[in-house]
Amino acid sequence: MTFASHVFRHSKQLKNAPGLLRQDHAVLVRWFTHSTRSVTSKGDDMLKHRQISNVYGESVCACKSCSGSMSSAPVFTRSYRAVNSTKVQNGHAASGMVFSRGITCSDVQLRRSFATNSGLPPHQEIGMPSLSPTMTEGNIARWLKKEGDQVSPGEVLCEVETDKATVEMECMEEGYLAKIIHGDGAKEIKVGEVIAITVEDKEDIEKFKDYKPQASDGGAQQAPPESTPAKEEVIEKAPSPPESKPVKPSTPPATDRVFASPLARKLAEDNNVSLSSIKGTGPDGSIVKADIEEYLASGKKDLPAAPSKADAKAPVSAINYTDIPNSQIRKVTASRLLMSKQTIPHYYLTVDTCVDKLTKLRAELNSLQEASGGKKISINDLVIKAAALALRKVPQCNSSWTNDYIRQFHEVHINVAVQTDNGLFVPVVRDADKKGLSAISEDVKSLAQKARENSLKPAEYEGGTFTVSNLGGPFGIKQFCAIINPPQAGILAVGSAEKRVIPGSVAGEFQFASYMSVTLSCDHRVIDGAIGAEWLKAFKGYIENPETMLL
Repeated sequence: MTFASHVFRHSKQLKNAPGLLRQDHAVLVRWFTHSTRSVTSKGDDMLKHRQISNVYGESVCACKSCSGSMSSAPVFTRSYRAVNSTKVQNGHAASGMVFSRGITCSDVQLRRSFATNSGLPPHQEIGMPSLSPTMTEGNIARWLKKEGDQVSPGEVLCEVETDKATVEMECMEEGYLAKIIHGDGAKEIKVGEVIAITVEDKEDIEKFKDYKPQASDGGAQQAPPESTPAKEEVIEKAPSPPESKPVKPSTPPATDRVFASPLARKLAEDNNVSLSSIKGTGPDGSIVKADIEEYLASGKKDLPAAPSKADAKAPVSAINYTDIPNSQIRKVTASRLLMSKQTIPHYYLTVDTCVDKLTKLRAELNSLQEASGGKKISINDLVIKAAALALRKVPQCNSSWTNDYIRQFHEVHINVAVQTDNGLFVPVVRDADKKGLSAISEDVKSLAQKARENSLKPAEYEGGTFTVSNLGGPFGIKQFCAIINPPQAGILAVGSAEKRVIPGSVAGEFQFASYMSVTLSCDHRVIDGAIGAEWLKAFKGYIENPETMLL
């Protein structure tokens, strides 16, 4: 009944019903319930309108492939603005004006608004996109288009430095780049903040020469009420009670004060004698000249006098230093690792593995690789393969924690820690348990090169289920404990191999063998101690008998 009453109350608007009925049911209800909105001109079909927004922030899509509602404002000066809406496609997040190729306008809603009294031609504001789940701000590495250039859908506008990589930002509509708000090298731009303006007509470019983006809608309407200052004024005018003059308490005598005659003080200073080490024989225990002379005659040597207050206040010599700005990747790494140590209950399991058979197998495989023109296989490639197979054997370690359940992954994707000049990157080798050693080696080398060039794409570092960090081969670190990379539940820290003397097969005999220390960091919420030990046992089995990895 309520819905019908609204229909009859606003019967004058029924002339637009054919267009409205093609819209969503909720849109139809909102159209009739908002009585303060003005009615559009006769004959206008809802489908012919572009996306329109009023001061209340409602919007509809402008593309031909989708339809939406429309609203109006008292004054119609047309301007355009883009909404930074996030959509996940094929497992990757895209936001704002940046999407992978193949995303259509039906996947993204562009908000075009009527801005009152702007005096500007139709235009579109491009906001800083959110290109990763953890991104809150970004930097403009460089613009590939300049003001006045014509842009087409799919063309790269600029390169955006995110919290993990540098990503190309593509244009979604045809037009002209009228104004660049944030130029090359702009830092710490919040997600959604306007970075550029595009127009449809080339003649409108000059009108945006001095354009400055306005604050977000509704910001002025949500101003705090002015009642608080009035209350403060009343409090200020309240009569204060008569002030009573506090009586100055008599200063108690300082217990560390030394009483001495002027002549005794002068004599003590000339001979570098501390008065606190002398017992006075004068009135009330004061020190007199005779006490100083007796002290000097006794041959006692005093410690150096305490520094004066003036010396204590002397400025300390400044230490030379250089402030190095934090990159986006370093900021995110710092916050995530801090969160990991504060919220994840870490525990550590260490085991020594004999790598003699592993190094022998590696030498044989590399000889085959050289003969076929392939790249050499490293010890780290064999470690990644062994870790992936151990995760498949003990799937409880291939999991992550949530408050309601433990998510156990069916695929094994191994993140590999790579140190670069810009910070720490962890590109992912997907389906490492199913790939051969040659394919793993190719992936690791390619991803490491991209990480050093800061050109990794989100799909190349997101979605890992376990991490391997190796400081043994490159740096010779014997053993260390790594911090878990959330939301994963484990990370393997690989140390260097060293030769040890071990008992031989015959009593009284000894032999040399190479051993490598590895430490597994576990999230105790997900991996119990026995499960972690079982995983390390499986990993050690693959390392010490590498031929089993081929089965």
